[in-house]
Amino acid sequence: MKHFLPTGDELIIRPPEHNDAAGLLASFQRLTRETDYLLFTRSESMELDIASEEDYIQSYTDNPNQLLLVAIVRDQIIGSINVNHTGLHKKAHTAEIGIAVEKQWNNMGIGRRLLTAMLRWTESRAALRLIYLHVFSTNEKAMQLYRNFGFMECGRLPNGIMQKNGNYVDLVTMYLDLKR
Repeated sequence: MKHFLPTGDELIIRPPEHNDAAGLLASFQRLTRETDYLLFTRSESMELDIASEEDYIQSYTDNPNQLLLVAIVRDQIIGSINVNHTGLHKKAHTAEIGIAVEKQWNNMGIGRRLLTAMLRWTESRAALRLIYLHVFSTNEKAMQLYRNFGFMECGRLPNGIMQKNGNYVDLVTMYLDLKR
């Protein structure tokens, strides 16, 4: 899918290809450097390598019940969204999502477009009823974006996340009922 950003840059959203591993890893490592809103730390992201990223991409390619999309601007991966399905029978109707966009590209509608593309994909998954995510309580912009898409808060783990600076914040769980 092609879109245009307010900057005039073209945004492409598509599933990653095998040769995107280095770009996806570089984007993830940039994200862990610039934000504290991810579960991975910078040092944990630096332990990953291209081979592990290739395996990560392949795990989505091999499973039709999971989705990974990348956001590309100026021939560089700058964000992604993923849908993870456990495969467990009792949770077959649920999936967890994760989304991240590099700071330089925030507030340009990329997160909204990634969520829209993901929701279009869920339309072809009849068994999928609930999608959910976890978000830091201090990430108000993300929480508002999710609310705009109909996500509802369904729980909080008080002090569930320890940030780089040693402060604790709540981990909020939000869900969207796809059958409503």
